[in-house]
Amino acid sequence: MYETDDIVAQYIEFHYGEEYFNVPNFPVACAKICIENTKQARRERALDLGCATGRASFELAKTYDHVDAIDFSARLIQAPSALQQKGTQRYTIHDEGELVSYKEINLDDFDGYTHIKDKIDFMQGDACNLSSKYTDYDLVFAGNLIDRLYDPKKFITSIKDRIRSGGYLILTSPYTWLEEFTERNNWLGGFKANTGENYTTLDGLGDALAPEFELASQPVDIPFVIRETKRKYQHTLAELSIWKKVS
Repeated sequence: MYETDDIVAQYIEFHYGEEYFNVPNFPVACAKICIENTKQARRERALDLGCATGRASFELAKTYDHVDAIDFSARLIQAPSALQQKGTQRYTIHDEGELVSYKEINLDDFDGYTHIKDKIDFMQGDACNLSSKYTDYDLVFAGNLIDRLYDPKKFITSIKDRIRSGGYLILTSPYTWLEEFTERNNWLGGFKANTGENYTTLDGLGDALAPEFELASQPVDIPFVIRETKRKYQHTLAELSIWKKVS
């Protein structure tokens, strides 16, 4: 069942498979931005929250001494754990109807991963209710996570204290708020404020992170493509914002 699970296979392909329509690999692009924009901070401890199948975790481990990688889905975590421990991972992707393609990825196929794999701890966990041991980070990267949390405000309150002074919180999200994931009154943005003006998620993040964090640079859009079948793809833009802890 694991190797034919649609969502797990889609995310393995998303992280480690081909690039489609000339859109660069999303977790690799995000990790590169994280590293390039945190040169003034220490490079000891990083946390990859909502790590899914773990590609960004491997990329961050090239620079950071240790990376904790956490996802709510134990099924997703199994994939990078298998890659880390066995060096290989097989999966099946849908082409059309009952037709599928069988694929395999190997750790040796990715530059430097064999040498840094033991710097990563992959664990299942709840971003809104993390163990107290997950703290003292120089970088927290939460990729496409915030709009899938049941209580994003609780997450923001908790994560602020887990980042060292001078450290960074880097978030990406397409801000697709849905009540099936987050109750309407817990949305950080995407609605009209009491004044009648638009209140965006970026506005909500700024208010929730102040005064400890400030926006370090203007947000940028990062595209990504997820393959569903041979002829059906999701093409999405996630906004990436960089927040520095100043107090």
